[in-house]
Amino acid sequence: MSSHFETTTLAGGCFWCLEAVFDEVKGVESVESGYAGGHIQNPSYRAVCDGETGHAEVVQVRFDPSIVSFRDLLNVFFAIHDPTTLNRQGADVGTQYRSAIFYHTLEQKETAEALIHELNKQKIWDSPIVTEVTALDNFYAAEDYHQEYFARNPTQPYCQAVISPKVSKFRKHHLNLLKKQPA
Repeated sequence: MSSHFETTTLAGGCFWCLEAVFDEVKGVESVESGYAGGHIQNPSYRAVCDGETGHAEVVQVRFDPSIVSFRDLLNVFFAIHDPTTLNRQGADVGTQYRSAIFYHTLEQKETAEALIHELNKQKIWDSPIVTEVTALDNFYAAEDYHQEYFARNPTQPYCQAVISPKVSKFRKHHLNLLKKQPA
């Protein structure tokens, strides 16, 4: 197994949803919820939710590219959120819920832009993808109570209504990428 890991930072609505899905992807070593893309240092959840910091809720995903490619991670990313709605995912509205890929390398930028072009050409969605592709400036880890939120609170109403269906959709459509194969 390779000891060379890469990192990417993705925004697609609530970070709890993204974290819950990417935790299940084989080749993913860690997923950390946090904030990126804003204009103040060390923002709090409350400040980000107020929409005044410019940050998006993100997950920082550390992965082994010999097991799962960056492109595969992006395919999962685009499958579990609506990349065509500007600053919105379901009932979550505001720039903190925007769709964004904060790339760490030029290769990630090129892969993301090429995939967005391909997906738009395929007209999978009725509207074009509005996902921003931006270099990561800073990543700030979210408060501890946000980390592994779904794993620690699976029966919480938001988890049941919003996160569980996204995890199920991932499991159904990306079986080949699951860490644990069903028996």
